[in-house]
Amino acid sequence: MNKIALALPLTALLVACGSGGEGGSGGSQGGAAGELQAVGSSTVYPFTTAVAESFMRANRGTRVIVESTGTGAGIKLFCGGVGEQFPDMVNASRAIKKSEYDACTAAGVRNVIELPIGIDGLTLIEANGAPQLKLTVADIYKAIAANPFGKGTNTAQTWRDVNPSLPPVKIRVLGPPPTSGTRDSLAELILTKGCESDPAMKELKKTDEAQHKDVCTKVREDGLFVEAGENDNLLVQKVAGDPGSVGVLGYSFLAENADKIRPVEIGGVLPTEQTIQNLSYPGARKLYVYVKGEHLQAKPALKTFTAEYARMWGSGGELQKRGLVPFGGAEAQAAAAQASAMQPLDAAALK
Repeated sequence: MNKIALALPLTALLVACGSGGEGGSGGSQGGAAGELQAVGSSTVYPFTTAVAESFMRANRGTRVIVESTGTGAGIKLFCGGVGEQFPDMVNASRAIKKSEYDACTAAGVRNVIELPIGIDGLTLIEANGAPQLKLTVADIYKAIAANPFGKGTNTAQTWRDVNPSLPPVKIRVLGPPPTSGTRDSLAELILTKGCESDPAMKELKKTDEAQHKDVCTKVREDGLFVEAGENDNLLVQKVAGDPGSVGVLGYSFLAENADKIRPVEIGGVLPTEQTIQNLSYPGARKLYVYVKGEHLQAKPALKTFTAEYARMWGSGGELQKRGLVPFGGAEAQAAAAQASAMQPLDAAALK
């Protein structure tokens, strides 16, 4: 069921354990109180799915529905309101934005609890048999930006067009749609940094932030950048079957498909657990689950579920085996403390 659900990103994973009897700490709960729903990031989806499976084995009578909608769309659903028709949790491959939090509070969702679950590496992949690419953030920006450095429509057709040291392979990048947190991470971690390799772009941000964002993050629409949807397993298949194309997704999918694909080196660094954890890899990013505090009293299983998540996300835990890079040191301690305290977000800290 897990493999089928992962291949259908807009289909909920619904695993209902037996409704009779008691088991685990959650006991038997019926109706809405015994059902938890999570939506959001396709990157975080496999991790929350794994926790859901473990949780339901230990808590018979409680079911967990996990749906991959993309971070932005998931947060919109999560922030829609309070009540059984609205999700209890949202998976996110980036931090919630101030504008999204404001939409939450306007709809009555005033206790948004942030759980950092670990670190991921925004990864560029290529087929194992393809000509090997070694890129910089500037190369990537110049290849897929709509208007590189504000100097006109992008006319580059091959990687050699953007950098003479690269092979004359046609540019074809399969990436996430605008609703995805991975798209936001691509813009923030890769495209903007590549854009700001030109000092004039750094100055532009000081004088015209809107134009800076447009020049630095808008991608070309002539078919060389392809929005591949939220199904990362399908993206892997497409890249593996089309040597020369490049895909953009989370590190965990690379680890699971090493027989078909390999990572593209960025700035001389390959994504590994070590380079992601120490943040030397340019695409390293935190992953999150947000919990609706208003649902905690009506659904006691929600607190138990977050405790199960915290048990599985640590070093040597089951989620690490699935590709999640665990926090180390003080960050690990802070994440564990937050999973216990369930402290709501301070809006003043949001961007």
